[in-house]
Amino acid sequence: MTSRALAILGAFDAGHPRLTLTEIAERTGMALSTVHRLAGELEEWRALRRGADGRFQIGRRVWELGQLAPDPLQEVAHPWLQELLGGTGENVHLAVRDGVEVLYVDKVYGKRAVPIVSRTGGRLPMHPTGVGKALLAFEPGWFVRSYLSRPLERPTPRTITEPGRLARELAQVRAQGYATTHEEMTLGSCSAAAPVLAGDRAVAAVGIVVSSWRVRELPRLIDPLLTVAAGIAVDYQAAVTGHRRSSH
Repeated sequence: MTSRALAILGAFDAGHPRLTLTEIAERTGMALSTVHRLAGELEEWRALRRGADGRFQIGRRVWELGQLAPDPLQEVAHPWLQELLGGTGENVHLAVRDGVEVLYVDKVYGKRAVPIVSRTGGRLPMHPTGVGKALLAFEPGWFVRSYLSRPLERPTPRTITEPGRLARELAQVRAQGYATTHEEMTLGSCSAAAPVLAGDRAVAAVGIVVSSWRVRELPRLIDPLLTVAAGIAVDYQAAVTGHRRSSH
């Protein structure tokens, strides 16, 4: 019973935030009658919420429980992200690796910033995104080889999917300490990203996105981006070791 209830909750994601009972049944492989009964119980418990159109979405009770799971990374990173937004006026986001995807865990943006496809709680492939490249470049060699050996998504004609070319770019990212993309995830936007390093591994990556017609402005954003990524790394290390800095 527990596994079935969790399967229903797991049917929802950033790409499917609202689902009908039939769609939940299709995504979970469960009988519609079972989904109907369990969805009703989850709605009563406020884990699901049904809209006027009959579609379900995740309820506030799940959000409340999520707040009980402390995440020192988000806690220490958010002020730094706001600082980067304030200094640049551009979209800024924080992502971590989850499997072979990037999971966006925080995002700050201004009214004039270019619209982007990333959203907090959303997932995207690693190789077409700046944060994904920044994370992938600092993964162990066996993981990178495994990633490059799989079929690589091609969201736009500019996406780099050739394993050899992508491997060379990841080596460059590791050498220079930051990654850039130009219309590889979305036509009309480019990005730069820097890893948040704990030793020689990236625990997260900070990214900044601008319109493609402003690609020449990316170089001036690299230094503040690297400064913020380094600041997050120091504060994160202090937080997990119990020696949180108080100067920022």
